[in-house]
Amino acid sequence: MTEDPLPDQARTDRLVRMGESPRNVREALRKSAWIVIWLVFLSSPVHDLASGNHTPAATAAGWLGLAAFVAIYLTLVFRNMGSAFAGTLAVSSLVLALGALAVVLCLTLGPPWLGLFVYVSVACGTTFPLRVSYWTIPLTAVVMLLVGLHGGGRDARNLVLLVVLIGFAMTGVRQLVRTTVELRKARATVAQLAANEERLRLARDLHDLLGHSLSLITLKSELAGRMLPDHPGKAAQQVADIERVSRQALVDVREAVTGYRRPRLAGELAGAQVALTAAGVIADLPAEPDVEAVPEESESALAWALREAITNVVRHSGARRCEVALVRRQTLDGPVLELSVEDDGSGGSSGAAPGNGLTGLTERLEQAGGSLEAGRVRHGFRLVARVPLTGGRAPVGAADDPVGSGA
Repeated sequence: MTEDPLPDQARTDRLVRMGESPRNVREALRKSAWIVIWLVFLSSPVHDLASGNHTPAATAAGWLGLAAFVAIYLTLVFRNMGSAFAGTLAVSSLVLALGALAVVLCLTLGPPWLGLFVYVSVACGTTFPLRVSYWTIPLTAVVMLLVGLHGGGRDARNLVLLVVLIGFAMTGVRQLVRTTVELRKARATVAQLAANEERLRLARDLHDLLGHSLSLITLKSELAGRMLPDHPGKAAQQVADIERVSRQALVDVREAVTGYRRPRLAGELAGAQVALTAAGVIADLPAEPDVEAVPEESESALAWALREAITNVVRHSGARRCEVALVRRQTLDGPVLELSVEDDGSGGSSGAAPGNGLTGLTERLEQAGGSLEAGRVRHGFRLVARVPLTGGRAPVGAADDPVGSGA
């Protein structure tokens, strides 16, 4: 398993992010494509102008009115999709201008221009609050029907349902975009709160670890200072106690820092689910693992193995499905906890020699008394990591006992 030279964000940067402003020209073009493609309903007005059925003056006025209509429509959609309606007079005026242009163009140039009311309905659904959209969208359909009947066009009846459905569909799309934006903000808030909680926990742990030791060192230093002139022997004893307490405090801090840096299997499983889902890989992962009889060093080694395996699946394998299994087995050397990660991809590297990731994992598992097996299988790549258990909970002869199953 080799390191990926591309950052984790590379895959996300290639996607169109819903509810966020474009960050570059390429992303702006991608988002524009989703809106411009719906300009297909302008094919009838464009064909009508290009057919030469109108006088030169009417044709020029038609092109000018169509350009103004499209400019107003794109301005409304780009600026208000997914955002809260501020109730400003400018936005309401733009929607009214859009509707007025549609009416004028339809009455002067004929029934082929009735498709403009589709965009008026879309503008109502994307800019107005729901309570206003619920009556402006049907009103747009009624106005279109009256204009169409006045002009003798039969297409108006066929477009009524389309205008209503597209308008209300856009209200749903707008709500979806706003919900996505709110969820993204909520996720960032939760992450910030979790970081704050972790800092508070670290502060409490350090206070509990060092508060007593530092207080004792301060007290004994004061005693040694007072005893030094008259009782140098007792002062030396106090200095020795200071050294002992400081060494113990250093050991406690090192153990605490090691615990903070040690990954946990439950957390890595949750992270694996998120990473695989984000990469579009179908994930089959076990539930919350039972690690009661697993030493911390062994659990940490398995967690590192799971992290490295999932990284390989997401970055290198091109897999469509990944299965993670966590089972207890009874071997000749005693009970072990076995982690297997199998995918249907091409594996991490095409070379025969193992990558740095596999080499590091092998060394880490060997330090915990475990072992690692990794290689291609018939339909993909499989990694198996094993660590010994201390409780002997798996009886002799038991084949597989899924962790957390209660078997």
